[in-house]
Amino acid sequence: MATTTNTDHTGNHVPGAEKMYQDPNNTTNGGLGRQMTHEEHSTAVAASKFGYGPLAHVNTSGSGRLPAFGGEFQPGLYKGVKDRKFANPAPLGLSAFALTTFVLSLINMSTRGVAEPNLVVGIAFGYGGLVQLLAGMWEMAVGNTFGATALSSYGGFWLAFAIILTPGGFAIEEAYTSAQSVHAFYDAFGFFLMGWFIFTTILLICTLRSTVAFFFLFFTLDLAFLLLGIGYLQRNAENKPNPPVIKAGGFFGLLAAFAAWYNAIAGIADDSNSFFVIPVAHFPWSVKGQEMRKQKNERATV
Repeated sequence: MATTTNTDHTGNHVPGAEKMYQDPNNTTNGGLGRQMTHEEHSTAVAASKFGYGPLAHVNTSGSGRLPAFGGEFQPGLYKGVKDRKFANPAPLGLSAFALTTFVLSLINMSTRGVAEPNLVVGIAFGYGGLVQLLAGMWEMAVGNTFGATALSSYGGFWLAFAIILTPGGFAIEEAYTSAQSVHAFYDAFGFFLMGWFIFTTILLICTLRSTVAFFFLFFTLDLAFLLLGIGYLQRNAENKPNPPVIKAGGFFGLLAAFAAWYNAIAGIADDSNSFFVIPVAHFPWSVKGQEMRKQKNERATV
């Protein structure tokens, strides 16, 4: 409702009466308890149409559920966790995934002539594996089934990847080369990657009604797994992983890494720590997109 007041939210006198906008749900300004001026509210409404601003990620339908948001690793409508003891674990898991994928993708692209992935073993054990697995378990604690499944699984992927490539530790590659040939190891590793392509496709389907940034993360990751799997299964004339295909997989892995970082900062940045909020762009056919289109049509008919 609109009210006229001569004091600000701390009780101090404000020279000149100013009309303020009071949000009954206390959500229009991020729940900080401050009234918004009509000018601020109008600006926020305009910004929310494009997926950013203090009104972009609040419940406006009265259903008690929030729209899909990559920063929370939620691909569909979900209930906000009130008074939770856990912080939002999604940015941690996304950051762990992003950095590990970033380094491996640069190596897959043979950046600056680096082609051996030994360095990734340490990162995959410590950050991409352990930390991401913990983030997935915390997602389970806050009731996010998708986040728990995805982050825990990819944490397991990095742990498995590190175990396979640990030099002299588990001797997995050596077991193949001594019993058969290195070609058998390439085939087996290709099967491993194609399995993750299938799993990522399943998760990709669940993001089709979420946001562009969230969908883009899983789309590029899906292509990365597919191309890397093909690169190991369809080798070159020297019977080694196909370099052009592996590099293409590394390129899409690089895009996935930046997409993960983008979603992570979207989950971290808010009006308490940032001068701007990261836009997430809901699909027109998503629940949030349909709601925004309905509101636009209602305003057009008034």
